Amino acid sequence: MSLTIMEEEVIIIGAGIGGLATAVALKRVGVRAVVLEKAAELRASGAALGLFPNAWLALDALGVADKLTPLYAHLESAFVTDVKTKSVQQVPYGANKRGGPKLVHRKTLLQALADELDPDTIRFSRKLTSIESQVKDGHRISVLGLEDGTIIRAKMVIGCDGVHSVIARHLKLRPPVHSGRSAVRGLSVYPEGHGLVPAPQQFVDVSKRAGFSPLNDKDVYWFFICKSPSEEENIENDPEAILRDVMENWAKDFPQSYLDVVQHSDLSTLSWAPLMFRYPWEVVLGNLNTENITVLGDAMHPTTPDLAQGGCMALEDAVVLGRHIGNSVGPDGKLKPEDVQQALGKYVEERRWRAAWIIAASFLSGWVQQDGSDWWRKLLRNVFYKTIFAKIISIAHYDCGRLPNKSETSN
Repeated sequence: MSLTIMEEEVIIIGAGIGGLATAVALKRVGVRAVVLEKAAELRASGAALGLFPNAWLALDALGVADKLTPLYAHLESAFVTDVKTKSVQQVPYGANKRGGPKLVHRKTLLQALADELDPDTIRFSRKLTSIESQVKDGHRISVLGLEDGTIIRAKMVIGCDGVHSVIARHLKLRPPVHSGRSAVRGLSVYPEGHGLVPAPQQFVDVSKRAGFSPLNDKDVYWFFICKSPSEEENIENDPEAILRDVMENWAKDFPQSYLDVVQHSDLSTLSWAPLMFRYPWEVVLGNLNTENITVLGDAMHPTTPDLAQGGCMALEDAVVLGRHIGNSVGPDGKLKPEDVQQALGKYVEERRWRAAWIIAASFLSGWVQQDGSDWWRKLLRNVFYKTIFAKIISIAHYDCGRLPNKSETSN
């Protein structure tokens, strides 16, 4: 095997939502980036995700929102059913001039971002095996080793490689912790149309929470969250076993309307995964960057999905990082080491506290909605949906800002 040595301005590890959005943001400010993805193609694990107003503001800054907006409808409120008592609460998402969230296909979002990039930007089947720091001309660079023997020297490395991030480990961040819960996610397909009301439906039971929501006339996203069973390791790669356990075991007492949706699942979309998060204080106090390396999205702030902010925050991260880099880059699109260090420092400081707050709020939301059957917990849950939820969800109205105009940056 011949040794290939390459030099790049920016290397992004991971072609998920955060990685692709970051590549788009950097392209908008005139900086070329290469995205390394270990899979052979874009991965859409999770089937769908909710994008709240903060995500749409970020997508607008990236120049991608107009591609997606016509495809999906706003969700104004959700309906929450107590499985035991059959009582139903309507939970509004909160008044906002941009409307409520939209549920989108994850694959459609990834493709919309990828289409904004030059054809040679994403390098598939490129697995990172090592990362070292070297000093060149008095400045630090990163030397990346890939599984195929390629060596890449980069001025800046951005880890967008998810919960089990190699880059986060390099920064000495502690591994995320298991929340004690796991989630099944899937997509159900109705070729002739499902006829469901276009509003999210959630079902709450002791230590279990599930729901579904139509994406369009034929596709319905569904999920099931519960305390992690001991046998989860044996089924996570077996979609038929996952579907069978949801239908015949975990959700057997749930309403038939939910079971009907689950029964229509496209097995290729099913995923089972433990819900991981990073302690908020580790985000506030942890080492999130070096002179030329940082992390973004789940690599920085993995959070439970109870507020549906994981993907939204990754999009925010991309715009904020792109803004700080864009304000530092020269007219030739080249990065000076001292400017890279300053830009990464500003990005991290802007994101620390918001990320920590969302992790904490999401964990609290999951605890209230799912755990416990005591009378006081049920009362707390009732109060939560009527008052507290609307205040917490206000975090989704955050505006992460705009990217600098390339022509202005060049002046």
